Amino acid sequence: MKQESDLELVENPDALADRLVGGSEDFVTRHKNLLIGIFVAIAAAVVGGFLFYQNRQNQNEEALAAMFQAEYYLEADSLNKAINGDGQYAGFKKIADEYGSTKAGNLANFYAGIALLKQGQFQEALNYLEEFKSDDLLLQARAYSLQGDAQLELGKAEEAAELYTKAAEHKANDYFSPQYLMKAALALETANKNAEAAEVYGRIIENYPVSQEVNDAKKFKARAEELAN
Repeated sequence: MKQESDLELVENPDALADRLVGGSEDFVTRHKNLLIGIFVAIAAAVVGGFLFYQNRQNQNEEALAAMFQAEYYLEADSLNKAINGDGQYAGFKKIADEYGSTKAGNLANFYAGIALLKQGQFQEALNYLEEFKSDDLLLQARAYSLQGDAQLELGKAEEAAELYTKAAEHKANDYFSPQYLMKAALALETANKNAEAAEVYGRIIENYPVSQEVNDAKKFKARAEELAN
């Protein structure tokens, strides 16, 4: 009997449609609460995602507005106000700490690092610069280089050299990369790593032969090689 019933479903599209519709209605009836729960969960996820995105946008705009005054103070060399605010407007540290998940808050880490470096607060500058992350060609490489400056001031020349090299290799280009490599080589010389410094000078000579740094690289390479022997 079942075989005949199955044959009827194959030969009679209307019978198949009735079976499918009937089965669907039966499934919905038996699992109504489950389906309602799934629908509510999906709706909540959509609404939650929208509210999260909207809140993030609002926070980013707030951070940008706050940064405007802090940037002014940085350009005017009013470093303490740029870092800590003026009582009315927040400084880079507060913006970075409170809005760090936004683009503007992320950028505040970069600016806070610059201002703190200028003040000679090298470890704190390093902490903020390490929090900054960007795909930008110039800014991320610059952040690595500034981290190297902080490490060098803290007496960690080898760590500084690694960061300068990292800056040079971040989306390497003919203008900035040789500058960062030169800083890396000089840091290695400071660490008495003269053979390694000579190799870095050699990279400048070989890979960036028309750069402004190449003549100094040739001269300093000879010096480093002599000191290494």
